[in-house]
Amino acid sequence: MKKIKTYVFFLFVIINFNAHANDLEFEKWKEKFKLIALERGVSLNTIENTVGKSSFLKNVIKYDRYQPEFYEDTKTYVSKRANIKKVNSGIKIYNINKKVIDKITNEFSVDRDLLLSLMGIETNFGNYLGKMDIVSSLATLSYDKRRSEFFTSELITLLILFDNGIINPNNYLGSWAGAFGNFQFMPSTIKNYAIDYNRDETINLKSIEDSFASAANYLNKIGWNNNTPCFYKVELINETPHKYLNTSAKQIKHKNKISYLKKYIKNSEILNHLDGLEAALVTPDYDIIPDAKKLTPAYVVFDNYELILKWNRSLRFALAVCTLKSKFKNAI
Repeated sequence: MKKIKTYVFFLFVIINFNAHANDLEFEKWKEKFKLIALERGVSLNTIENTVGKSSFLKNVIKYDRYQPEFYEDTKTYVSKRANIKKVNSGIKIYNINKKVIDKITNEFSVDRDLLLSLMGIETNFGNYLGKMDIVSSLATLSYDKRRSEFFTSELITLLILFDNGIINPNNYLGSWAGAFGNFQFMPSTIKNYAIDYNRDETINLKSIEDSFASAANYLNKIGWNNNTPCFYKVELINETPHKYLNTSAKQIKHKNKISYLKKYIKNSEILNHLDGLEAALVTPDYDIIPDAKKLTPAYVVFDNYELILKWNRSLRFALAVCTLKSKFKNAI
């Protein structure tokens, strides 16, 4: 018993020492970041009132290392996010806001089904917007080594948005990754695509008008095409060359005309009307799931699918968005 108590005591000391060390290093990092932000044009007042008061959030590191995209197989991931409950919730949102959503859809030439799908998967239609201080989240991830450059850039962009009065820094709560609003916009996305659609001189990404219009504006600008598909689930023949299989979302490679790819697809008749389109083969489970088969599940993906990857670089995320989108199209 004495040995157990001694072990527990030392474990407690080690955990607290590491936490204290992290806090000290984080404070040193904040001083270095202040100089970088000042060089990039952020005001000292904004830095001190935001990053200066930020905290190291150890849970943010935990969430970053254990995202569902890293461990859930495709069937599990998609079924959790593209189900009848989501469809019913989305239809309620649409019926309440039909006039403005249809107006935005027509103005920006982006499917309402896609907008509803993205909102449903990102925040469950505004019910899970996140409760973390975005400045502390971004500062923690900027301090962390894994993707420091990306999150440093996002944090500086956020501070400039504060400085310019585009968004209000007070009570700016969002996701662990620093995303905000109904569609979980990162600061750079807010800067480049968010709009004050109702012209009340405030960009409110928790409102239906501004958030839907901003999401539609983003999708329109990156090239979404309502008239082309997102993906088809297919069965591949055993002789399919492995070099044609995309298992990573970083970059979709080896694109070919459907007319060429059909020779590797057992159920190729479902693609007969798409012969002229370029596509690629995706097998999303192989690099993630232990003992996953190389050739299944498999999908033929098109340009629209790749555009969803710009929103969230995850093969499963894009499949879930497009699956839910199709369910909305059939239900509304």
